[in-house]
Amino acid sequence: MSEPFHVLILGGTTESRRLAENLHGPLRFVRHLRVTTSLAGRVARPVLPPGEVRIGGFGGAEGLERWLREHRVDALIDATHPFAATISRNAARAAADAHVPLLALRRPSWVPAVGDDWRSVGSLEEAARALPPLGGRVFLTTGRMGLATFAHLDDLWFLVRSVDAPEPPYPARTEVLLDRGPFTLDGEREIIRRHRIDVVVTKDSGGAATAAKLTAAREAGLPVLVVRRPPVPEGVPVAGTPDEAVDWLRQFAAFGEFSGDGLSASGFSG
Repeated sequence: MSEPFHVLILGGTTESRRLAENLHGPLRFVRHLRVTTSLAGRVARPVLPPGEVRIGGFGGAEGLERWLREHRVDALIDATHPFAATISRNAARAAADAHVPLLALRRPSWVPAVGDDWRSVGSLEEAARALPPLGGRVFLTTGRMGLATFAHLDDLWFLVRSVDAPEPPYPARTEVLLDRGPFTLDGEREIIRRHRIDVVVTKDSGGAATAAKLTAAREAGLPVLVVRRPPVPEGVPVAGTPDEAVDWLRQFAAFGEFSGDGLSASGFSG
């Protein structure tokens, strides 16, 4: 019997879980398909996808390349957070060195609507510099990593929302809200009202799970500092949905044979 077609998903996002579910759904009777999802281990209680799961880092690009070779990975899908730039660079380098096809699965960026007051910034550092003139009460929704960037802003009050409790350093005047999306529009409206928020800071994560805060900010007439996402490594094709990622996998003869489907030559942007 030939070895299974092994797909490694670099996960941690809703899209990565849905992709794993898709590959264990319509294709669940395919004996020769093996799916492994890798999680970084930064969240204390992650929502686990179906299939094999490994938790922890690889040890840089070299470690990931070694893992790809040792575990005979046939296709690699980088479905990490759009701001996980380091693992995305490592994935591009490891896949190239190991001669493994690589796809980046990225939810589309948010697009401003009429009435939005968005201020695009290139980094958390730029967001911290832009904050003081915009208001004294900040809804900071960039996660618990990188809070040290705002720690010197003693004159501002911060509401920090994250899945797990942050560790210092972080701003002296900080209230922490532990929560996991998806978030409702009514809930976001109430947060802005109850905490008298003046300005919202977010990363351009995209997707619907955390987008309600943008609508709530628009309704309240609040400025929003939006940190631009880093680019996907050059030359790596991009899919916007888990279904497109499955189509990309079907381009490979081995996968087409195992699935019993015809091959798809769907094109993706680089």
